[in-house]
Amino acid sequence: MKDALYGELSVIGMSGNEQFVNQVDYYLKDWRRHGGEETFIASAECPRFGTGEGKALLHESMRGHDVYIFCDPFNYGVTYKMYGQVVPMSPDDHYADLKRVIAAIGGKARRVSVIMPMLYEGRQHKRTARESLDCALMLQELEGMGVRNVITFDAHDPRVQNAVPLCGFEDVHPTYQMIKALVRQYPDISLDKEDMMIISPDEGAMGRCTYYSSVLGIDIGMFYKRRDYTRIVNGRNPIEAHEYLGRDLTGKDIIIVDDMIASGESMIDVAVQLKEKGAKRIFAFAAFGLFTDGLDKFDKAYQDGIISRIFTTNLVYRTPELLAKEWYTEVNMCKYVAYIIDTLNHDDSISTLLNPVKRIHNLLEKHKKELGGQMKMAFPESKQST
Repeated sequence: MKDALYGELSVIGMSGNEQFVNQVDYYLKDWRRHGGEETFIASAECPRFGTGEGKALLHESMRGHDVYIFCDPFNYGVTYKMYGQVVPMSPDDHYADLKRVIAAIGGKARRVSVIMPMLYEGRQHKRTARESLDCALMLQELEGMGVRNVITFDAHDPRVQNAVPLCGFEDVHPTYQMIKALVRQYPDISLDKEDMMIISPDEGAMGRCTYYSSVLGIDIGMFYKRRDYTRIVNGRNPIEAHEYLGRDLTGKDIIIVDDMIASGESMIDVAVQLKEKGAKRIFAFAAFGLFTDGLDKFDKAYQDGIISRIFTTNLVYRTPELLAKEWYTEVNMCKYVAYIIDTLNHDDSISTLLNPVKRIHNLLEKHKKELGGQMKMAFPESKQST
């Protein structure tokens, strides 16, 4: 890694991201300042007037700094008062505050990078009728304000970066961290092709599922959504059924991989069908656990033995209720984000961080050895009779 810094490092956490950014700061201090009291976090706030109008306020100069702004537009746990009413912050509110902070920097920073784990309006990435292209407009707007890099995770469709071809755009995947969390949670699990399969819940998730299948060396299956295009319900064509394409699932553990869990209806419907086809344990990997319709249906799916465990990252807001669930495991991404920031601040390439194949293979080899040791302890060889 290069010794020279691109600029003095500053990290800004938008409202609701304080805990995540504090953990990132902990690693940066440990690597650079050996546990000193100083911090890389820059003090910024976005107060609101009684009308709901807001502004950004920086408490220190960013002149010449290499600034990284962490923003989770989906943190509805942050509220503000408008005309005396408590209002949860919407993605639009979070995005407006992000622009306010960039405006408060006033072009004085040497470089501004935005870390937005789940892209604002990322699902509105292509035009299918007379409708807006919000995600593309957001990227163009940030580029126009001087943002040099956008770092996101498991983008719904990374081709949206075509809207800003001259702006840095990194689409990071938490593959290694997910697999690591799985083997830690289930030390007895076999990641062999005879015992496990990767399942894509729809056509859109095939890319990330193919990657898991490739690095793990196991088979893949998929579902495709049969929609009713004659009706629109809640802004979309309702799904009539999920149809399965793939090999026999009898007795196999299953990993369903998707970018997000929103209402969870599709995930649970797919899991039910997998169980009917003879699947053993079903695990769900999703970078973002939104759970927009609450947790009750997942409680029932767990109690009915449909889903064994759900893994999502801590990149977006998780409610205290979710964190307490027996069926839930949080995958911590703070150290990984700290590595990305540290590497970019040294003006070095993050290619090795974005390609975790070697780390995954090392993890698999270690797990196989540990699993083999457990089998020997469970079934010791009997002594030959003399």
